[in-house]
Amino acid sequence: MFNEKLDEIVERIEENYNDEIIAFNNVDRRFPNKDAIIQIILDLRRVMFPRYFGDEAPCGAGPKYFIGDTLTRVEEALHREVFEALMFRDRKVKSREAVEAETSSICSDFFYKIPEIQQLLLKDVQAAFDGDPAAGSKAEIIYCYPGFFAIFVYRLAHELALHDVPLIPRIMSEYAHAETGVDIGAKAQIGEYFFIDHAVGVVIGETTTIGDHVKIYQGVTLGALSTRGGQSLAGVKRHPTVEDNVTIYSNASILGGQTVIGAHSVIGGSAFVTESVPPHSRVSLANPEVTVRIREPKPGEFEI
Repeated sequence: MFNEKLDEIVERIEENYNDEIIAFNNVDRRFPNKDAIIQIILDLRRVMFPRYFGDEAPCGAGPKYFIGDTLTRVEEALHREVFEALMFRDRKVKSREAVEAETSSICSDFFYKIPEIQQLLLKDVQAAFDGDPAAGSKAEIIYCYPGFFAIFVYRLAHELALHDVPLIPRIMSEYAHAETGVDIGAKAQIGEYFFIDHAVGVVIGETTTIGDHVKIYQGVTLGALSTRGGQSLAGVKRHPTVEDNVTIYSNASILGGQTVIGAHSVIGGSAFVTESVPPHSRVSLANPEVTVRIREPKPGEFEI
């Protein structure tokens, strides 16, 4: 049966190739390589946190050779991928030489910020350690905590998003999302000492602004009130602002670009917030009524 219909199937799929979004007949279509970008993330993690995720060993030369050699390789890889990403977007409006020059500038700026990103991540580790009594050590947070890994990837992706690099920040964010269950838009602005506890099911929209010393729990959504406007909302602030020293408990939803959570506030679990609250607020749901009925077990009902 299949062989009898194969010619027809092939012709119908070929007709679909006429859609401009399908790149088979477009020899100029360029894409960055996802696997290469994931490897860049992992290599940069080794640079920032050596001996956690690789076989680096101390040597008489100190860490400088390891840092320099690894960064040189990563820069070469990132340069290739940024070039492909820019060509994907700009090949019709910029020359290859102009794209190459822009790629070099972006990569130079990105790697110059690596020490600063590392310092931010060390502060995030401190926030996790201070905020989680179950943390046995800071090393445990770096090595084991999915929330910290999501923040790590976000901070890399954010730096590239600031340079308006297409595709790569999204690839990074979706990799972290798949690995951890935490979805952080690369363009979100997140301050120092950020901690996601029990990280899973967290969504932070791309126009969210988060201050310093903010802690959020599993299932929290910092989202938009509505996205029915589609592309007309691109670039518009549609996600909330969370000021310094705010705690947001599990499954809370805070929605809307005009919604501001004032500093030192606490948002209770499962709260649904679409309006701003002033500093030092406590937002919570009224406790639903809980009914407990006690009955005598039947003979043998709970025996093992």
